[in-house]
Amino acid sequence: MDTPVGVIPRVGTRLTLADRWGHVLVRWGVGRMRYRVDPGLYAVGEPEANSPVLVTANYKLTFDSLRASLENLSAWVLVLDTDGVNVWCAAGKGAFGTAELVRRIGLSRLSQVVSHRRLILPQLSGPGVAAREVRRLSGFEVFFGPVRSRDVPEYLEKGIQPGMRRVTFTFTERLVLVPVELTGSLKPAAVLLIAFFLVGGLGGAHGYWDGLAHEGLFAVLALALAALAGMAATPLLLPWLPGRAFSLKGLWPGLAVFVLLVLAGSFRLSDGSGRLEFLAWLLMAPALASFTAMNFTGASNFTSLSGVRKEMRRALPLQISAGGVGLAAWLAARVL
Repeated sequence: MDTPVGVIPRVGTRLTLADRWGHVLVRWGVGRMRYRVDPGLYAVGEPEANSPVLVTANYKLTFDSLRASLENLSAWVLVLDTDGVNVWCAAGKGAFGTAELVRRIGLSRLSQVVSHRRLILPQLSGPGVAAREVRRLSGFEVFFGPVRSRDVPEYLEKGIQPGMRRVTFTFTERLVLVPVELTGSLKPAAVLLIAFFLVGGLGGAHGYWDGLAHEGLFAVLALALAALAGMAATPLLLPWLPGRAFSLKGLWPGLAVFVLLVLAGSFRLSDGSGRLEFLAWLLMAPALASFTAMNFTGASNFTSLSGVRKEMRRALPLQISAGGVGLAAWLAARVL
């Protein structure tokens, strides 16, 4: 549309099939770091000089969520260059920050487009933006809106309402984060599974190929279940698992996997090899689940950098020790 500073793009509020398919792919980690829109000023509907200015990140999933919430509304959308990172993470890293906001106001010549000096920012951009500095450097006043883009229409009409600034972490919100955790671990997991499968053939009762078909496949199944216990079961069961640290929360699903293996009659406790297998998986399954559960700290909303570092200093030596002893016991069982 034509503006006092030239022609700027107008975006729709209806998401296309291509948009939704892109959302599915990025949830599974496909093209995640390239899923972005160009920073700059956009129009939604038929905005005028007194229309609100909404500020967001150039991560396309975030941008689409905002524009989809603005159906039947007119507004300006100022997109910052956050390197394709969402609002909260970009604010924590400084990409969604005071300097970039002031810079983008200047580059878009926003003061010539609107007659007011009000900017509505996402609530979760707060860690990166100093409102007083923005006003001093640009003349624009910052207002922090709701946490969720779906609340923006009500916010524009009524202002902040109860619950708009509360961050939740429901079962569904945790579930949508699991796929990207799984895909991010595919390569190292594949290498680990192949290695255990091949080594599992050693010491087979009827030769190497028989060992692959039994001990090798069993090792792959046990490792996969332990990894899923940490990457999927732990985040989904997060509120109900005992402990505060993610490494401790992941321990319980890992132990559950071991119990499941025992109940399935996977170990022959009558001979030395079976007892070593029992010890190996008693140590390796919980250690692996505990380790992979810690990956979810970056996706949660109640961890801190200092807390994560403290947890890693305590948990990693225990996980490595348990995994190392378990691996030694498993290898010993292969040659007995």
